[in-house]
Amino acid sequence: MSQVVRAFPVLKGKEGVVRELAKSLATDRAADIAHFYTCFGVTSESWHMQETPHGLWVIAVSEIDEPTKRGEQYSASHAEFDEWFKALVLEVSGIDPITQPLGPPTEEIFSWPATSKDSPAYEA
Repeated sequence: MSQVVRAFPVLKGKEGVVRELAKSLATDRAADIAHFYTCFGVTSESWHMQETPHGLWVIAVSEIDEPTKRGEQYSASHAEFDEWFKALVLEVSGIDPITQPLGPPTEEIFSWPATSKDSPAYEA
């Protein structure tokens, strides 16, 4: 399982659309998003809004099986829900999921695992 982290800018005036999308996915479209994630090998995903000096961003963190393969499948999908979702991502961020199915590329530059009592970095 791989962790995929991506950041999407929120275009001016689209914050409400993003919040409504998140609300819809958690309520009336919950079954659709569960099916969507299952089809594309996603076992968990969270979205985080962050205000920056360059505007609002949504940071998405996913656990996904075979990200490159699954991204290609998502990009090529013409299922009704998938098309709707891709259109909304493009509308709110300007990022086209057909050409960038995993979002803007990221590079992990630091990772720190949790320490345990057996770790030399652990201090009680």
